[in-house]
Amino acid sequence: MEFSTELLHKYCKAGPRYTSYPTAPYFHEGFGPAQWEQELRESQDKGRDISLYAHIPFCDTLCYYCGCNMIATKDYSKAESYLQDLFREIDHVAALINPQRKVRQLHWGGGTPTYLKPDDLRRLYDYLAGKFHIAHDAEIGCEMDPRELTRDHIQALRQSGFNRLSLGVQDLDDRVQHAVNRVQPEALIREVYGWIRDAGFHSVNFDLMVGLPHQTVASFEPTLDKVIAMAPDRFAVFNYAHVPWMKKHQKLIQEETLPQLEQRLALQKLTLEKLTAAGYVYIGMDHFARPDDELVKAQREKTLYRNFQGYTTHKDCDILAFGASAISQTDDVYAQNVKVLSDYRRMTSAGKLPIDRGLRITREDKLRRDAITRIMCDLELDKANFGKSWHIDFDGYFGPALEELKEMQADGLVALEADKVRVTETGRVFLRNIAMAFDSYLHQQAADKPRYSKTV
Repeated sequence: MEFSTELLHKYCKAGPRYTSYPTAPYFHEGFGPAQWEQELRESQDKGRDISLYAHIPFCDTLCYYCGCNMIATKDYSKAESYLQDLFREIDHVAALINPQRKVRQLHWGGGTPTYLKPDDLRRLYDYLAGKFHIAHDAEIGCEMDPRELTRDHIQALRQSGFNRLSLGVQDLDDRVQHAVNRVQPEALIREVYGWIRDAGFHSVNFDLMVGLPHQTVASFEPTLDKVIAMAPDRFAVFNYAHVPWMKKHQKLIQEETLPQLEQRLALQKLTLEKLTAAGYVYIGMDHFARPDDELVKAQREKTLYRNFQGYTTHKDCDILAFGASAISQTDDVYAQNVKVLSDYRRMTSAGKLPIDRGLRITREDKLRRDAITRIMCDLELDKANFGKSWHIDFDGYFGPALEELKEMQADGLVALEADKVRVTETGRVFLRNIAMAFDSYLHQQAADKPRYSKTV
């Protein structure tokens, strides 16, 4: 894959990650518990399967770079209380769901789900399995922090039926780890990874992060060499988003230690070159996988999809998300839970669905969501097929978008062909930029526009 630093410079601008469309900043408080309950009651006979998500917001220690909804605490009683709140929400939602619908995907995120004790991991899974019909071949995954992790945690997940794990590695450099308050020596990562493989897990992802304090090409290259040698099945390599106006704890990072744009771009280029040279396929949006991985196969067969959990092979699923800040989704609606734990407890204890805001989307939203999804997943838009599906003349409908893409075509990011819009190999690095051309919300005039992270 060939691309210049000049291109990275040019297209390094603020933009959405498109885990949804419209994006979360456009959710509103006019959509609340009553609207979500109505949607659940009315969406049970649409032939869609289910994806379950549970958010565990707790961590033992605070990672200064974290952008998640989390609470750092050593007080485990908070997690025990939270589980009871979680069970109440699960009960409420499960009572509204057609019991014949199958769960094709289950994922736990955080925070750190493995903050929970092994017996509580089993208890949470058993509770969900008792309320929903989890398919025997469901994809069941969990995010893990190697610190404070034990073999018992991994055995508890394996015995419960989990088959995918994601391990937070970020960077193996000692100086970087201390700067972000996440100290986890290489020996620890290797030990935990060994436990995971010994337990029989055949799908393991490593999370890495570029743009952290003190990172340089020289410091990060040894990390890449070491993790590649460990041979996980997937990599997710995220760009650190420094947003201290949203995440106050990021002020603990000394801004003068953050790599400047040139260094960040060099880190991204190094990562792409190293991982692709090692045989991993760059799917797009920071994700890499082995050539025989399900994600790669799905992209090749044009069945890949993208939602709040990232890339997935399970397209036609409603997401039922539980826990503080969790976001649910049907084909017509997005619904986000309250973020503050005290509000979550108050609402679940009162027998209310803990919805803070949401959105019922229009046909126009769905049409553009489909276009953006196909760009980010299929890496192309077939004009005739898309036009037939949505009963539009593609070139006429997306005239402004195609005009905007002409400059990207000149830069080698897309090919505007007679029958399709095709993302080039180089364009895979700039998927967010390409997708933005189809986003009508970005072109609206607003006094208070959402603030997004940089696209590359």
